Amino acid sequence: MPLHSPAPSPSTRADVWNHDNPQCHVHFQLFADVEADVLCRVLNHFALQLLVPQRVAVIQRDDTLHIEVELAGLSWHRARVIGDKLRNLISVSSVELQLVQTSRLQATG
Repeated sequence: MPLHSPAPSPSTRADVWNHDNPQCHVHFQLFADVEADVLCRVLNHFALQLLVPQRVAVIQRDDTLHIEVELAGLSWHRARVIGDKLRNLISVSSVELQLVQTSRLQATG
């Protein structure tokens, strides 16, 4: 059986639409219906872009999932494109994006 080595951490992927846009740290907040595959469908939008979130949190309240995803290393334009794609998921009722402040990053890091 071949030995498997851990995959190298993905390098930051350039925003091909806006090369000059600075990279930022974005907090996505979503509300979605409670369905078994909704979290996989949400995270798939990041995986398709070869992006690995720094933090994912999910809380179920009654018939709603509150999903939070934090991700660094993408432009604000690219974050908005991903947000628009997440809004198109049938089970997702709302998506909000926020820039994470530098002081917050230092407090958690």
